[in-house]
Amino acid sequence: MQQDQAPLYEALEAVRNARLVPLDVPGHKRGRGNKALTEFLGEQCLSVDVNSMKPLDNLCHPISVIKEAESLAAEAFGAAAAFFMVGGTTSAVQAMLLSTLKAGEKVILPRNVHQSVINSLVLCGAIPVYVSPQTDKRLGIALGMAVADIKDAIAENPSAKAILINNPTYYGVCSDVAQITKLAHAHGMRVLVDEAHGTHFYFGKAMPVTAMAAGADMAAVSLHKSGGSLTQSSMLLCGGNINADYVRQVINLTQTTSASYLLLASLDISRRNLAMNGIEIFEKVKRFAQYARDEINQIGDYYAFSSELINGDSVFDFDVTKLSVNTLDIGLAGIEVYDILRDQYDIQAEFGDLGNFLAYLSVGDKNKHIERLISALCDIRRRYKRERSGLMETEYLKPEVVTTPQKAFYAAKRSVRLESCAGGICGEFVMSYPPGIPILAPGERVTPALIEYIRYARQKGCMLTGPESMDVSRLNILEEGSYDG
Repeated sequence: MQQDQAPLYEALEAVRNARLVPLDVPGHKRGRGNKALTEFLGEQCLSVDVNSMKPLDNLCHPISVIKEAESLAAEAFGAAAAFFMVGGTTSAVQAMLLSTLKAGEKVILPRNVHQSVINSLVLCGAIPVYVSPQTDKRLGIALGMAVADIKDAIAENPSAKAILINNPTYYGVCSDVAQITKLAHAHGMRVLVDEAHGTHFYFGKAMPVTAMAAGADMAAVSLHKSGGSLTQSSMLLCGGNINADYVRQVINLTQTTSASYLLLASLDISRRNLAMNGIEIFEKVKRFAQYARDEINQIGDYYAFSSELINGDSVFDFDVTKLSVNTLDIGLAGIEVYDILRDQYDIQAEFGDLGNFLAYLSVGDKNKHIERLISALCDIRRRYKRERSGLMETEYLKPEVVTTPQKAFYAAKRSVRLESCAGGICGEFVMSYPPGIPILAPGERVTPALIEYIRYARQKGCMLTGPESMDVSRLNILEEGSYDG
């Protein structure tokens, strides 16, 4: 088959045109049974929101059009196998880890991982060996993993089964994936890559190296982020040394048996679009991002950072499509600028943290959108600039891991007021979402610095999620004797 084909999409069109009598689920019967939903989403959409049937294959056991679509995706991404995922990249990350690790086995990884990684460790019982990333003091952000730190972690944990890498981080920072992969394989370890923000690496020109090109074993890729598919659709890529049949079995442990054909078709159509037009698409995005950076840096006090951060190690490369902007010199936290942009200028950025905000650019943007952002930032500086004093300047605090995420998550706990938690072992997650990187994870000690960080983030308006206490005024702390280290 050729990359200009989209077998699943084409099969859906054939089913739509066949005018089948739908005596199956879903119960809205191509939209006829739910007028309000049809008016909201459109008849075209509801007519292909269908159940699995022979002409459309089955995601849990694909033998025809889904298999063909996944094979085309594998070819487009340079992988030995590709799996369509309808539970977001979270489900792809879970499948990577659950198919690689068993209870008690170790995985080397950076601590600034997405919550889905640590959730997976809760499920499988593996032991995390955290490599604390280096940080950029000016920006207050975590960088990539230094190769020397990886070497030390391997030397101290020779029995580890895998190394997990972010490629790139939310901010666009890339580690040396190829060198880390070479090191891991030399020690018999599998390499797993969270490439949620790196879909475009596979299709753009002069982009950072992809996981598959670097020889990694598995990669979780969010097509819905920079690839243009529907939210919640994703892919899991596998290298040639992976038993793809076993991986599918693991995927089927947690993935729905009622996969949305809207999501699946969006993956098929988006892969075709990227394979045919990716270079042109992402050259345009790079031009947008560079123009925006140049203009924002001319305003004064903002710092839209890019490839000048590259140091050949902890910032081995940089994703220049990312428009990350540091705001501390105008006296505002990134989350405050994020909120002002939305509430007063009708601009929805991707996220804001304590020092930065991220504007996620894609081929769907227009010149006028970029100009509007630049104009708004000029106005915000004029109206809101103040002294920088009193701002917290880092988004990463090194954790003290006392026990594994699984042991802590299932241990006996008591609810304690946040102010009184210092010294206790956390039994749940606390994270700012987005980006979804835990501030605290199960099994980590609560320190006064972390309490202050949480209070400050809450005061600045960060959306904190994870704890049972919805306002994060309390944390679940492990009872003494309910766990072992």
